[in-house]
Amino acid sequence: MVPSTEDEKRVSALSRTGLLSARSDETFLSLVSVAADAFGVPIATISLIDADRQIYFEKVGLAADSTMRCLSFCSRTIEGGETVVILDAARDPRWRDNPLVTGTPHIRFYAGVPLRIEGQAIGTFCLIDTAPREGFTAAERRRLERYAAIALEMLELRALQARRSTERVRFRLMAETSPDAMIVYDADGCILHWNGSAEDLFGHTAEEAARLRVADLTASAADRASWFDGAPGATREIEIRLGDGSAKVVEAALSRWTEAGRTFGGAVLRDASQRRERERVLHALAHRDALTGLANRALMRTRLEALLAAGPVAVLLIDLDGFKDVNDTVGHAAGDDVLKEAAARLLGCVRSSDVVARIGGDEFVVIVPDCGSPSVVGDMAARIVTAMADPFPVQERAVRIGASVGIALAPAQAESIDDLLFCADLAVYKAKADGRHRHRLYTPSLRAAVSDRQRFVHEFHRALEQGEFVLHYQPQVRLRDGALVGAEALIRWQHPEHGLLQPGAFLPALLSSRHAVAVNDWVLRTACRQAAAWLPLAGPHFRMGVNACAARLHSGEIDAVAMAILDETGLAPGNLELEITETVMLAHEGASIAALRALRERGIGIAFDDFGTGYASLSMLEGFPITRLKIDRSFVRKMNDAPDVPVIRAILQLARSFGLDVVAEGIETQDQLRRLRRKGCAEGQGYLFGRPVAPEPFAERFLAGAASVLRRAG
Repeated sequence: MVPSTEDEKRVSALSRTGLLSARSDETFLSLVSVAADAFGVPIATISLIDADRQIYFEKVGLAADSTMRCLSFCSRTIEGGETVVILDAARDPRWRDNPLVTGTPHIRFYAGVPLRIEGQAIGTFCLIDTAPREGFTAAERRRLERYAAIALEMLELRALQARRSTERVRFRLMAETSPDAMIVYDADGCILHWNGSAEDLFGHTAEEAARLRVADLTASAADRASWFDGAPGATREIEIRLGDGSAKVVEAALSRWTEAGRTFGGAVLRDASQRRERERVLHALAHRDALTGLANRALMRTRLEALLAAGPVAVLLIDLDGFKDVNDTVGHAAGDDVLKEAAARLLGCVRSSDVVARIGGDEFVVIVPDCGSPSVVGDMAARIVTAMADPFPVQERAVRIGASVGIALAPAQAESIDDLLFCADLAVYKAKADGRHRHRLYTPSLRAAVSDRQRFVHEFHRALEQGEFVLHYQPQVRLRDGALVGAEALIRWQHPEHGLLQPGAFLPALLSSRHAVAVNDWVLRTACRQAAAWLPLAGPHFRMGVNACAARLHSGEIDAVAMAILDETGLAPGNLELEITETVMLAHEGASIAALRALRERGIGIAFDDFGTGYASLSMLEGFPITRLKIDRSFVRKMNDAPDVPVIRAILQLARSFGLDVVAEGIETQDQLRRLRRKGCAEGQGYLFGRPVAPEPFAERFLAGAASVLRRAG
């Protein structure tokens, strides 16, 4: 039988009474015996019905202690919720085949009344005869129900006694294992119970305490009176007298109750010094970052509020660049070590009067009171950026991250805490947009830029529907002879009000919006269609590079979508190369690697964009199905100042070791071109060869005839 919800409630109510483990006594036996004699039946019982058994709490005329509930007449009684009378079970089609009718005890007559506790029928009072009856009058029914009412009162009293017995046992167990001193005393103050912790606290054994009164345990008259005069349940501090004559302040929780007409008192005592230490620890937990020991967000806001009221303040918001890569590749324990070292470096960059706080995972705040001119704060921010650029020694390896710092000034730029932090956050966003590893001071134009981005979010659907997005293409060339080998598709927005917008104006908002996947698919489809149209002029090995956004990669459907678009446009897989940044790969490795492998197996190229700018690049070369590395433009730009850039040399060596192709981005001068050629870099792109342009100018300039792109650039 699967119990219903109502039956579960009934069984739960029975369990709470404690009757299943309680014992009957002579009063219950007398009651069922008198009832059996009064009704002239051989059997009378008080039964308890649990989930699958009928237990005879008391009985006369039966040998068994229980029976299966599924056979029980009393089960039908509790289910119906009212008195049940069966005059002849052998002639009743519901019961005539029941084993209790066909076999022992050979039931013919049955009358039962449900017994309710907490509104639930937990058992029955019943009469059983081995002979049938002609009838059972209404008067007999009322008399049986009176017997049942007496049985119920007796059961409720026994349940109360059982609960009290259980509570006493539970109290003793709790008291003996409690770290707090627990004392029970009577109205005269005589000590009745004294647990082990009370012995430890006062220095009196239980035998010694039995000869004392609670008034002997306190030093002052006021504290002596508090054992009885205090409000029940109140907690206060009192001074107690110890066995060695010394005194100690404790925290006391006092209670009073009446039992069997007698008044009792109870006290739970705890050393107040322990509470005070806990309060100190809790205060630290509430105001200090557990990992770094710096102020946390709550304390930072408290300090900032006070400093804003006192005078000019500068806030530096520091966001660690590339910290997520550390967690993802080296582990969170290593990430914690980096955060602790970053906190130490921050403290080394500021004054003793400044407040340094960690307010989030990899976010820190420095509050600079009496900041003076913006240049002073700018110098501090520059020191922080420099300090965070140094390698972090973690697990016998050097981890490189960085910091983007945003600065906001009060009251010049903001007056409230939230507005000041918001301004600093906008400045951090600007620092990251400008290339990271730098600091920026808030300007009102940053707030306007945010408003523009927020407005753009609501315009993306219209832009996609009305064809406002367009693609421009930048050539990729073979450095040896300048031959065109491919193009990278780059999105632009022909905005009806603002004109042609570059990606920096809208792409961050687009990539975080719900339209990212739809726009990504449009870019892929448009670029593939354009590449297919250019193949007759560009040659069979021409490839089209398209950036894959994080949302599409994370969907796990990029392989199916890409293949469907190739089928639709007629472009061969070998003519398509998807470009994926390290950040996207790290964020979606588990969900995306299978789809990328499927694309690679179909012949689509996978380019690792901006290679070398992050920490985890090397560890991913074996795990991801990469076919090409793109050297970031920042490394190519450094060639203007240094004859040799070790990072470029290392990337080219790695590519050869892993059998990967390489494209250098951002080539702008002939000198950069010559140096890359000498280092063995095969391909490149940049303004030296051509800026991103619309399809028509691209075709006119780079696909008309077989002349090299280099000659056209010259």
